[in-house]
Amino acid sequence: GTSMDGVDLSIIKSDGYKEISFTYNEYFEYDPGLYKQIVSIRDMVLNNSDLVRYSNEIDLLERNITFFHAKIINQILSKFNHKIDLIGFHGQTIFHNPKSKITKQLGDGNLLSQLVNKTVVYDFRQADIVNNGQGAPLTPIFHYILVNKIVEKYKLELPISILNIGGISNVTQITSLSTRIENNLLALDIGPGNCLIDQWIRNNSKLNFDENGKIAKSGKIDKLILNQAIENFEIKNYSKSLDIKDFDISFVRGLSLEDGCSTITEFTAYLIAEGIKFLNKGNSNKFLFC
Repeated sequence: GTSMDGVDLSIIKSDGYKEISFTYNEYFEYDPGLYKQIVSIRDMVLNNSDLVRYSNEIDLLERNITFFHAKIINQILSKFNHKIDLIGFHGQTIFHNPKSKITKQLGDGNLLSQLVNKTVVYDFRQADIVNNGQGAPLTPIFHYILVNKIVEKYKLELPISILNIGGISNVTQITSLSTRIENNLLALDIGPGNCLIDQWIRNNSKLNFDENGKIAKSGKIDKLILNQAIENFEIKNYSKSLDIKDFDISFVRGLSLEDGCSTITEFTAYLIAEGIKFLNKGNSNKFLFC
């Protein structure tokens, strides 16, 4: 996803509605060279024409990302005797613009299928956008199944929302658990997650992220700059999905590493809180934070 730090691999069994079980979960970090290549390309691609302008560099990176995934999958397949029906291949997001009906995830599904000798389902974000979605079709379905399990175990009442703070913060709100999933959930982005903090840390230090918020905790929030940023930036409409490129961190230019990180963290929390207010609107909505 937008965090660009590595690959999460899970072996999952599900009926797509109520039942889900996990056989295996593991995280594989990108090696430093591949990570730098991804960040560089992501920062170069600012619009649709850049996808054409840098097509050679993008194709090379896509091949490297595909081989990285193939190595992981073959490594896991050699460990487990489970029958794997298919591989769901997300790929690495480098550009997302649902308004232009373009979202670019790097990963060659056909090549991966050859390398792992399995059926591979891929490019589902683009397929979702073509069908008038916002390009993130899997997370809401997964959240729907999770909420089904949570309600059953803890006897909670709906609506329940799951807030996932990744690179971008997205929420799935479940209002009912009948079989027509698409009629019973609302899924949307509500603001940045870790993307602005990560960008500030990468630009101003040798680190890739603020582990456990230590840097932000050691700084002071610049209230004047924060209030100006809040006045100048408002998410007026949550109907369109958000991308890292919808935000920038220029408002903290000139601050120290610690104070800039602290101020950006507060700004991010403010935007998430505003998104929660938008969703809550007087009902007894419960939020689960990830």
